[in-house]
Amino acid sequence: AYEILKRGLDLSEDEIADIFDKWNKGVLDSFLIEITANILRFKDDDGEPVVTKILDKAGQKGTGKWTAIAALDAGTAVTLIGEAVFARCLSAIKDERVRASKAISGPPKEPFRGDKQLFIDDLEQALYASKIISYTQGFMLMRETAKEVGWNLNYAGIAKMWRGGCIIKSVFLGDITSAYQKKPDLESLLFDDFFNKAVHKAQPGWRRVIAQSVLWGIPTPAFSTALAFFDGYRSAIVPANLLQAQRDYFGAHTFRVLPGKENAKFKAGEDIHVNWTGRGGNVSASTYNT
Repeated sequence: AYEILKRGLDLSEDEIADIFDKWNKGVLDSFLIEITANILRFKDDDGEPVVTKILDKAGQKGTGKWTAIAALDAGTAVTLIGEAVFARCLSAIKDERVRASKAISGPPKEPFRGDKQLFIDDLEQALYASKIISYTQGFMLMRETAKEVGWNLNYAGIAKMWRGGCIIKSVFLGDITSAYQKKPDLESLLFDDFFNKAVHKAQPGWRRVIAQSVLWGIPTPAFSTALAFFDGYRSAIVPANLLQAQRDYFGAHTFRVLPGKENAKFKAGEDIHVNWTGRGGNVSASTYNT
């Protein structure tokens, strides 16, 4: 959001701080939004914002990486935290990025000719929707891990505990607490009426922000991966059928038949291998899932 406001709309740090202050009075009310406004206003002795003097190489202690590893181990799509970790990794290769900025061209920067305030409102919705997706994925990981190891987690209590005091504390966590208090076995935050309606309302602005950022050549790793997850999650059919066919073709990894498409050759519940080339016989891998 900061990058879009700065590079896309050419706003100053003070102007961006005002926007974050306003956001902190609405659905984005949180510790991180609050301190971002404070950071953007903080000046050095020469009057220049300190944030503009900080080297753009992000450090990390490993919590994001551990979460991404846990998600991979659990087979859960926690894409937003993973992308955030990779964005930090990309920031770390500063010298290479400087060379790339001189050697590789992107789209020419065009001034924004639309209504700035409407676009800023869209950006607020994009940030809010992406935040919902991030928490949706986080609770999905906890739910999947709990099933694997036999934990009985109190998800409402976890959200309430986070709201009580940590860097992610926010009013938003109260809405998560309410969702799990109403339905402790809630499969996904996106199935809760409050969050379902919130994301539905945010969708148009969310998509406009990402589309405009692509035209500007401004990277939006968190916004984009959140939207990709959302669109994939709400799809009853995804192109993994072709992926499974490719895996079976090159590695005989087998596949399962789609319900309603069974026949004498393709039987329900069986691991199926097709002799795609007419050569090699019926050799297949021993397991469907790796």
